[in-house]
Amino acid sequence: MGCYECCMRCLGGIPYCSLVATLLCFSGIALFCGCGHQALTETERLIETYFTRSTEDYSTLAYIIQYFQYVIYGLASFFFLFCIMLLAEGFYTTSVAKQTFGEFRSTMCGRCLSSTFIAMTYVLSLLWLLVFALSTLPVYFFYNMGATCHTIDVLTETPASINQLCVDARQYGLLPWNAVPGKACGITLSTVCKTREYRTTYSLYIAAFVGAGITLMALVHSSILLATNLRRLRRRTKKGGRDPYGQLLQVRGRMLSSPYPANL
Repeated sequence: MGCYECCMRCLGGIPYCSLVATLLCFSGIALFCGCGHQALTETERLIETYFTRSTEDYSTLAYIIQYFQYVIYGLASFFFLFCIMLLAEGFYTTSVAKQTFGEFRSTMCGRCLSSTFIAMTYVLSLLWLLVFALSTLPVYFFYNMGATCHTIDVLTETPASINQLCVDARQYGLLPWNAVPGKACGITLSTVCKTREYRTTYSLYIAAFVGAGITLMALVHSSILLATNLRRLRRRTKKGGRDPYGQLLQVRGRMLSSPYPANL
């Protein structure tokens, strides 16, 4: 076999659909975890600088942010291993492997393993749908903050009404109700929206939201792909999986048939 034929054989055995799903999952998790981790750090700095004067007011928020950052570390590690296992499962169940390496039979253990992966991916898709919904909350908060700042910039000709436009972090549960001041109003809020911390944090939360959406799409794609491959395995087993003992009896029956005519 030449080099070209060997390369084409290797390329033909790659499950491209599983590879695309794995790359989507890797990129989505990397975007969600990386941007989400940095966005939480920037949020703590933003709240500490512009919405409160006492460290006791945001101590609970700092603890929650640290807890979520550890959760992000665990998610990154888990999905890294899970995506590798999904890719290995794709290599096992893909129909390209049959064309490359010849006819093969799926065992009961292999089909049970594929069913387990389908169930795990389906459950993860449902759980990640919740994560995707929760990732919209900080984007919604910063969008409202930006819309309020835009309104303040438009109403600069009437300073009396500007001070009535505020963003209260206590209403979103970021600070306790006894936090002082706990909100930013008027020109102060417009100044906050023009800072680097606000723009960076807003962009990071949008990127984390996009990463969560990509991960959800990858999980749904993997579920559909695994279910399709499992169906192909079962169909292939029904078509080609004969009983070896019965096949041996048929062969022996043909071998032991009498060479004489039946009416002799």
